[in-house]
Amino acid sequence: MGERAAAGGGKWVDVAPERLGRWLENFARRHGPYREEGLTLIAEDGASAAWQTPPGAGDVATLAELIETAQRPRKLGLLLARKGAVAAGVADGTKLITSKVDTHYVQGRTAAGGWSQQRFARRRDNQAKAAAADGAGIVGRILLPSVRDLAALVTGGDHTAVEAILSAPQLAPLAAVRAERFLDVPEPRHAVLVSAIAGARAVSVLVREPQKDVSQLSGLPES
Repeated sequence: MGERAAAGGGKWVDVAPERLGRWLENFARRHGPYREEGLTLIAEDGASAAWQTPPGAGDVATLAELIETAQRPRKLGLLLARKGAVAAGVADGTKLITSKVDTHYVQGRTAAGGWSQQRFARRRDNQAKAAAADGAGIVGRILLPSVRDLAALVTGGDHTAVEAILSAPQLAPLAAVRAERFLDVPEPRHAVLVSAIAGARAVSVLVREPQKDVSQLSGLPES
């Protein structure tokens, strides 16, 4: 699945729960036998893989527990928002069982020679507030009825847009089950919402490759 650079070195890799076994086989083939230290694997050549539990999976202590828990079916709420576009849905395992997508116009930049900056800012602020209110209404209708059954709420898109929606008082029960994971997605559409299920279910692992011997890289003998 997706990969992204990690702060401090290494890379984050998102692995579908169903592919965990294959991923571990490939890790051992590339780096040799490994030992487990909690949820971190240390390979023979010095490579490491530190695992995180996916949203809604709960706490686990061993890799075997992580694999079993990650593959267990669970319901996840999804909230994706960017500017005036919002998508909300409930996923049961890999299936989207209910959803709603809507757009609300929020003006972008002013044209040259247009309104004054202050007037433009006020209008854009009002449009953004209206979009957030509409988004909160949609999220409430789609997700609140199922909140007690949700293992977690996974959000994505634009942080400001998501925070504006979840700040609505009536959505406090959803905010309480919100996962830390935030999905990087384009403007929400139905297809984007469906594809976000994979990102919400994925197991993230921080992979760090073995450090190279400086003397080998320079061609100089070891001191």
